[in-house]
Amino acid sequence: MLTNSGDEPASSQDDEKLRSPRYRKYMLGLLVVVYTFNFLDRQIVTILAEPIKVDLGLNDTQIGLMTGLAFALFYTVLGIPIARLADRANRVTIISCALVIWSGMTALCGMAQNFSQLLAARVGVAVGEAGCTPPAHSLIADYYPPDQRASALSIYALGIPIGSIFGLLAGGWIAEFYGWRMAFLLVGIPGILLAILVKLSIIEPVRGMSDTARRQTQEQLPLAMTLKTLLANRTMVHIAMGGALTSFVGYGLGQWLPAYFIRIHGMGLAETATYFGLVLGVASAIGTFLGGFLADRLGKRDIRFYAWLPAAGVLIAFPFYIFAMLSEQPYVAIAILVVPSLLNSLWLGPSFGTIQNLAPTRMRAIASAMVLFILNIIGLGLGPFFVGVLSDLLQDHYGLYSLRYAILIATGAYFWAGAHFLLAGRGIRDAMAKANQDAAADNAT
Repeated sequence: MLTNSGDEPASSQDDEKLRSPRYRKYMLGLLVVVYTFNFLDRQIVTILAEPIKVDLGLNDTQIGLMTGLAFALFYTVLGIPIARLADRANRVTIISCALVIWSGMTALCGMAQNFSQLLAARVGVAVGEAGCTPPAHSLIADYYPPDQRASALSIYALGIPIGSIFGLLAGGWIAEFYGWRMAFLLVGIPGILLAILVKLSIIEPVRGMSDTARRQTQEQLPLAMTLKTLLANRTMVHIAMGGALTSFVGYGLGQWLPAYFIRIHGMGLAETATYFGLVLGVASAIGTFLGGFLADRLGKRDIRFYAWLPAAGVLIAFPFYIFAMLSEQPYVAIAILVVPSLLNSLWLGPSFGTIQNLAPTRMRAIASAMVLFILNIIGLGLGPFFVGVLSDLLQDHYGLYSLRYAILIATGAYFWAGAHFLLAGRGIRDAMAKANQDAAADNAT
């Protein structure tokens, strides 16, 4: 009989569910919905930035601080202890509680009367969302074997574009007719009901359930030793840095492109939300799915494709952003943006799949949290903040077009990101072989 980590032993009925392909798909599908709410609540502020700025009298630096740096600091710092807990406690309970917190704090954003109150509410959203992805990645890694993890994690990562789509559409259309405050309220409350469904219907599996070689009695190492072990893996570090710099551009542009089209091209909230949600959001979803799908298939021929595919995506995406930002025709620019929106999403499944395959079973949540720490401090934290500050600095010289040149400068980070992914490709075969040897040796003892 399987034993739930951090919980009571699973019943025989639960054992049957855990081994059922249908239940495994249900579990993954429900986690996708949770992650969709995660990004819906996180990204809705993107489309609402302009009306919030006007209503509360903010500048671009304050918007960048609220949506980027302050959010990322709490999200990433709290992610480490929560992931540490998830590596020994019930991950389903952690996800459920986190969902209640971030959904409730999203609703409170709609009641903010000044910048300080709104910033505090967004920090509350960050606190809750810190408890989502590390335990979710660990759960998925236990439900799916190594050669299916990139695909499974890319499906989970669909919550990013889907949540962004709904965040843009819901935020734009609700704000157009009822104001930005109502938009926060209406998207925040349903997450509390979803949390109840998660707690009641997802079963906590045994650690390493789907690994070919595992040791169920493996004890959790001290935090310092765990971090030292993970950071000593150069392939893992290069993947984390590649993802962080890709996210630096992705979050920076994701936050400011809607504002750019509203300011420069005179598009309305609802129109901007529709184009960015449906056109670019769908392209990102396709890229996210293809990344994991292609990596798992090409990786059977050469495991280096898990790093090569993300590298190709970011390097090829760069010139398309340049053409789009220099276009004076808004609809031509949006059409061009479809290509890089797809390409810059290819990295998610291969990267997180590789991280979960390289990490020992008792370090998977903390490995995910460590990568997210690097990724979100640099990407989510500095991306929007950097573009916002640069836009304010360039305003005296470029006026209304300062945001265009701030975005163009930020896209240069793609070359740095591509270099890290290529360096990861150089060492990924040796790193994976070592991980398999360590698992076999641990199983033998």
